[in-house]
Amino acid sequence: MTLDPELLRILVCPNDRGEIDYHEDEQVIVCRTCGYRYPVRDDIPVMLIDEAEKPQTGKRPPAAKPAGKKPPAGKKR
Repeated sequence: MTLDPELLRILVCPNDRGEIDYHEDEQVIVCRTCGYRYPVRDDIPVMLIDEAEKPQTGKRPPAAKPAGKKPPAGKKR
């Protein structure tokens, strides 16, 4: 069963009020602007930010500092 087109017309992302797309094959609603993915369970959209899958940022974690090296001590006055 698919979601009611009238319901899809009025739904917006609760995170940023962005427009959404319904991916029926994945049973998920995706925000076009922030990328949050909201599940659809038993043909009911779960439009709760806490239930959304947040998009990956694509950022790498900061590089680790080399072990055993300390910064030079500052001069005392």
